[in-house]
Amino acid sequence: CVGKGASLDLDHEIVAATPAGPRRGQPYPYRYVVSRKPPPHLYVHLPSEAEQRRVEGRSRSQGTPAWSLRDEALLGEPAPLTPFFASRRDLPKPFGAAEKMRFPAHRGRARADSAFGLISTFAWTGRRFGLTTELDLIPIDRTSAVVPTAMRGVEVKTEGTPAFVMHHGVRTLKPGASGELKPDGWAPFRSGWVLTGKTAAGGAYAETDAGAWIPASALRVARLGRDFWGHAARGRKWIDISIELQMLVAYEGVRPVFATLVSTGKGELADPATTSATVQGTFFIREKHVTATMDGDDLSETSVDLRDVPYVQYFHNSYALHGVYWHDAFGKVRSSGCVNLAPADAAWLFEWTDPPVPEGWHAAFNDKGGTLVYIHA
Repeated sequence: CVGKGASLDLDHEIVAATPAGPRRGQPYPYRYVVSRKPPPHLYVHLPSEAEQRRVEGRSRSQGTPAWSLRDEALLGEPAPLTPFFASRRDLPKPFGAAEKMRFPAHRGRARADSAFGLISTFAWTGRRFGLTTELDLIPIDRTSAVVPTAMRGVEVKTEGTPAFVMHHGVRTLKPGASGELKPDGWAPFRSGWVLTGKTAAGGAYAETDAGAWIPASALRVARLGRDFWGHAARGRKWIDISIELQMLVAYEGVRPVFATLVSTGKGELADPATTSATVQGTFFIREKHVTATMDGDDLSETSVDLRDVPYVQYFHNSYALHGVYWHDAFGKVRSSGCVNLAPADAAWLFEWTDPPVPEGWHAAFNDKGGTLVYIHA
């Protein structure tokens, strides 16, 4: 692996300038921010106050404005300065990172509507600066912190059928002393449940394995997939994705073990060659990355420079399963063709699928194919 993009030297300047790597296993491997307008400058070292005034001029933020208090909480406490950053040495560029125009203190501005994964943040000159994965320092008050989604799939631990609540304000019910169903709580929007198959009131209510009953009209119920390839008979893992339901179900043999809502391509069931529809068919996961920049394959209609996409799993050309931090529309079509997942679900699937990524590695490849992915209407 040693070459232009790798080194065994623990004293390499890239190592000194990178205090941490991605938090694999966490829903968000980095803390993410999205550019405000105008976008932030890309500083090459922690800038002095004079450099900030010279670069940012009258638009420089003074201190921490009230609107960023939420962002401060989302980003957590700033990290202590390491000797490298305290020295204010210029940051090196990782191999393959784009080298923008170069000025004495900065590399120009970030692109409009850009987003970043931050390795760390530092308090400096009354402001806060974030270190990007391409080793640029950006003023945090020129960004907005990404608010984590509450969306989570459901692990299927009992025999039953996964389902998701697709209405707001749905009550759960439980049998009273005389057996009639009485309101007992709430079923949050997009919450996942496992149905036992029992119904009441002529099918109006469905029982869950948690003992709660939910109005059937509020549920989107999985259509458990058929095994066309003999995977189930051999007990192998496979993934079923329904475009109509916007739902993914993961299987071990004939048994569903996990389900979640997804966002597939905006082209719905149209031809993916001419629209933003997700490709249909049977595929195998061939490569996995803890994070990746996807070269515009799956950017939203408003964002043009989204980096450090979490838990990317390619299965056909540029089509991939991956987490997203720039929208929260799971259960609806949204993507440019890839299968979008909530970050927590993407993290779960990443560890479950093949090929496995060894601990401490960033990626793995298997040209012969890993876990089967079946995408259909």
